[in-house]
Amino acid sequence: MKRTGALTLAALSGVAATVIATAAPAAANPNMVNPIPGLNGTTGLPHLTGPSQAVAQLTGLLSENRTQDSNVLGTDLGIMWDNGHGEVLVAFGDSAGLGLPNLLSGSLWSWRSSTLFRSSDRNLADGMTFDSSPRDFLGQSKELLPSPKIPGIEISKIPTAGVAVGDTQVMSMMSVNHWGEAGKWVTNDSQLAYSHDNGENWALAPETVRPNEGGNANFQMGAFLKAGGFVYQYGTPSGRGGFVHVSRVPEAQIMDLGAYEYWDGGTWVKGNPDVARPVADGGVGELSVDWNEYLGQYLMLTTDGYNNVVMRRSPTPTGPWGHPEVLVAEHELPSAYGAYIHPWSSGPDLYFLTTVHSNYNVLLMRTTLHH
Repeated sequence: MKRTGALTLAALSGVAATVIATAAPAAANPNMVNPIPGLNGTTGLPHLTGPSQAVAQLTGLLSENRTQDSNVLGTDLGIMWDNGHGEVLVAFGDSAGLGLPNLLSGSLWSWRSSTLFRSSDRNLADGMTFDSSPRDFLGQSKELLPSPKIPGIEISKIPTAGVAVGDTQVMSMMSVNHWGEAGKWVTNDSQLAYSHDNGENWALAPETVRPNEGGNANFQMGAFLKAGGFVYQYGTPSGRGGFVHVSRVPEAQIMDLGAYEYWDGGTWVKGNPDVARPVADGGVGELSVDWNEYLGQYLMLTTDGYNNVVMRRSPTPTGPWGHPEVLVAEHELPSAYGAYIHPWSSGPDLYFLTTVHSNYNVLLMRTTLHH
């Protein structure tokens, strides 16, 4: 990727010294972490002894992608989807860099609520290379959609899911009103955004706003899945620990909320999110859902109430979803959250992205699946 200017370790260390680092396993507020403790990645990858391994650090200082060259020193999430044209788009959440501090309370960093990178890398065994990123006039990875970053109004506007519908890229965005206590942030609403130029520029679709109330409160965050001509939208309440609900809509009608059907536990009901019932036992954190060809099953990845990264299996998009299988135990990777399946990972080796909150960057993970 294009170099936009050197960021010296001395300068970074000087700024880092003014930020207090904490490692709250269920935290989300990016103000609560130092984006570069240990200079993010200089201490090497974590060695895990469980069913999953860390393949590569995708973001941050000294990652092979050198995201610091686009002024992304720390970031989280990493929602992935196939753009339909030989690339995977990767949308990150709050992204920290050097520059003028904004109104995120307590932060000395310049924050963008979302950034995006593109990848055509099909050999994930040695990492995942980013090819490009939408840039702003400063040359840094640009904020995809603006937010005022004022607590109590909108502190951030963050992607939670992405999907390609024809040549249109679609993301679900959550408008965060305030962070609250760890893992308990509150949203104003969720809303779809779209791009007609492969993620370079984005616009909000006001007709898709779901206020954080009634049945719509269960669709503030979630995941997309394409199957059988439908886009399935899995939804959870804002924060972590809520139950998963599911709706579906014909692909071509994704922007028409009136066309969505909601699973009430036995049948699909059109146009009424209030009837949606949980489809999996237990509360979850950020999640992703995809079909795995090797298993012949749908997979759901998330974190559980103990901060383990877990996987559930199902023969259908609506369930029954099996018991959670631990892929990354909390004691092996404290402060991990998010688990986003790579859309080209359909064989016995499952690749996914997980954030480590304590250094506020994203790892590519691999686990071997078994029937």
